[in-house]
Amino acid sequence: MDRKTTNTLAIEDFKKNSNVAFAILYQKYFVYTKKFVLNNRGNLEDAEDIFQDALIILYEKLYADNFQAYTCLANYVSGISKNLWLKKLRNKEFLTEIPENYYANNQEEINTAIENERDYLDKLHDYINSISSHCKNLIQDIFMKNKSIEEIQTKYQYSSKHNAQNQKHKCVEQIRKIKNNDNL
Repeated sequence: MDRKTTNTLAIEDFKKNSNVAFAILYQKYFVYTKKFVLNNRGNLEDAEDIFQDALIILYEKLYADNFQAYTCLANYVSGISKNLWLKKLRNKEFLTEIPENYYANNQEEINTAIENERDYLDKLHDYINSISSHCKNLIQDIFMKNKSIEEIQTKYQYSSKHNAQNQKHKCVEQIRKIKNNDNL
């Protein structure tokens, strides 16, 4: 199922007050929140709580703003999740409850986080599209399809894991050079 289909089904399901959308979004996008939270001093339970709170905020946003999905819902949910987790990290007591009116009170901050996430992902997409097709495929396999270095070695017929890791590094460097030239 592609992103556009996932977006459409999820939004339609939310508007029918059905729970299928929550399951679809969890299955498709929880991995992003989980990775971010685990990499930033959290645990699996924290990631699940943050993701559930993000889905509730998304649900409220769908009804509050006559929501239109201009990008995949992963961008929205990831932006909200990151914002919630960073806010929680700033709170010394690590309270997990989100007030009922959280979205209303933090609408501008949440929208800014979503836009920043969208801008970042759009730029990254442009950078990836600017590298060689071999590197583009390799980067997508490693970072978007989460293939292991062993799977990369087999698929691209590298003679060793070390060669596969070197190629990964070279491809990342292509992106880094394009990004640096873009920032000049």
